[in-house]
Amino acid sequence: MEQEQNIQHTISAKDALHDYKEGLGHFSEKMPDIAEAYKAFTEVCFQEGSLSRRQKQLIALGISVISQDEYCIIYHAKGCIDQGCSEDEILEAVGVSGAFGGGAAMSQTVTLVQGAIQELHHKGH
Repeated sequence: MEQEQNIQHTISAKDALHDYKEGLGHFSEKMPDIAEAYKAFTEVCFQEGSLSRRQKQLIALGISVISQDEYCIIYHAKGCIDQGCSEDEILEAVGVSGAFGGGAAMSQTVTLVQGAIQELHHKGH
């Protein structure tokens, strides 16, 4: 029988997503033109195209791991889950990040990414 790992990470995935949305809302109130342009740009970037939305979320998660950005890691881990990625697909994608980012990328993978998967995928989101 496989034991579920209890990995501690620095922030709750759900809290981080809430904080991000709240902060984005505040920024949008203060800088609506910039916020709308950014939103339109990112929506186009993540549209279905030659790459699927699923593939784009996996790429974005890998970039987030390399960038060491906890909020983006959690946001795109959720994006991967929302697009139906399996835990193995997510871990393989961020494993590739380790080839470029070494120990720093792997530390994010074995803590924050796995914690977000456990919190968002196994408990619902």
